[in-house]
Amino acid sequence: MSEFIYLIPALTVLIGALVLMFMSMYEKFKTRDFIVVSTVFLVIALGFCLAKFTVFYSVIPFSEVINNVLIFDSFSNYFNILLIVGTILTLLIGEHYFQHRSFFKGEFFSILMFALFGMMLLSHANELITAYLALEIASFAVYIMVGFNTENSKRVEAIFKYLVLGAFIGSFYLLGVVLVYGATGTTNLTQIGEFILTHTGDDMILVYIGLTLIFFTFLFKIAAFPFQSWVLDIYRGAPMVITAYMASTFKIAIFSFFLRAILHDFAPIIDFWDTIISVIIIFTLIFGTWLAITQNIVKRMLAASSIVHTGYLLLAFIALSYKDGMIINIDSAYATMFYLLAYLLSALGSFGLASHIISETNVKVTYDDFKGLSKQRPFLAAMMTIFLFSLAGIPSTIGFIGKFYVFTEAINAGYMGLTVLAILATIVSVYYYFKLIAMMYFYPPKEECISEEFNDKRVSTYAIAFVAILTVLGGVGSAIVFFIPVMNIDSIIELTKIAVQSLFILR
Repeated sequence: MSEFIYLIPALTVLIGALVLMFMSMYEKFKTRDFIVVSTVFLVIALGFCLAKFTVFYSVIPFSEVINNVLIFDSFSNYFNILLIVGTILTLLIGEHYFQHRSFFKGEFFSILMFALFGMMLLSHANELITAYLALEIASFAVYIMVGFNTENSKRVEAIFKYLVLGAFIGSFYLLGVVLVYGATGTTNLTQIGEFILTHTGDDMILVYIGLTLIFFTFLFKIAAFPFQSWVLDIYRGAPMVITAYMASTFKIAIFSFFLRAILHDFAPIIDFWDTIISVIIIFTLIFGTWLAITQNIVKRMLAASSIVHTGYLLLAFIALSYKDGMIINIDSAYATMFYLLAYLLSALGSFGLASHIISETNVKVTYDDFKGLSKQRPFLAAMMTIFLFSLAGIPSTIGFIGKFYVFTEAINAGYMGLTVLAILATIVSVYYYFKLIAMMYFYPPKEECISEEFNDKRVSTYAIAFVAILTVLGGVGSAIVFFIPVMNIDSIIELTKIAVQSLFILR
């Protein structure tokens, strides 16, 4: 029974998905009912995760049954909390958006829960095939959510592009798994790690090639160069709330698996990809910045800027390997996980607030459409400013702290040139983020964009305000709320340390 407790969060999400699927068979249930039921199951799952939040553990429950393919530890629990919180906030922020779009039926919320289940499974994966199945569960659910409104040609185009490209890159992953299995005779991450420690030379050729192909899948899913081309069209075509979910929560799930694999199993050979990753970081930062500058549609600008943030995350990733002979820079792992939290709040807040603003109208699309928002709805303009400040890395926000940690660890690891480029990209980002702020505060509103009877007293408004508060507290938490441990920046870092160090418990 004690081992079963570790399975409860994922099983709760799965049961919730099934309950919502059966509820969707009956017309009597409204959109609000599905949101409430989804939130209840997610809160229950979150409660079980929070109960073990500060516990240092690593368990393989029912190892004879599941054959060590899943691991439940502090590391996966940390990511499960981020994933569940991200999903809850997506539901609450999108509450009004969902209710004013008739195509959001009950099945949609079931699919959202299945997507979360796949992401949580991915964070627990200790085997390549299991990781692939979890990734595909989450990916196919996201594909469906992107094109859920089949009457909208943009949605259909987006799902077709995403599905074809996703299936194509999935074949690279499977080919990589075949090559790794051919060399090592196993797909278990721990056993592959043992093979890497005991073999060199020609024995490792297939392993290097196979892991490189798997690495391509990672780059595609996080939208790094040269696999970023799908982002603008698919983010633009997807419903705004789903764009927020993809840009924040789904990206975290991808990092959860690959960070586990590199820290625990592939650490001895991580420097093999340093040159490749360095080139990818350079082009990701440059190309993402150029795309963001040239966009006129706010949604596409935020999508392009997400590519730049991918570059920052890859900078933390490459800093895992010291150039002065040390194998793993654990502090960079802490910085990566902190930045994922910071980006979750900032991206979910900015994309979510945009969906909130256009939930009753589609007129606020371009920069010009946001002119004078501070005069019409000053509260929303203030929150959008907070999120844009965080994305730009302005001090007093969690985005600034995240960038500070990442840049510091990159410099410590010897990547001064890449860090300077990342800082320059951050400086340039001030232009396209502050351009939107300027439109909201320093220009009169366009007549066709004025909404006289718009009620902001609803769940989504309070959810966005909550995220905005966390974004600020994450930046100045140590100074003003030191008496609340969870709001303290040092406490968050300590939790990331517990999570990372649980990977090295002997099992």
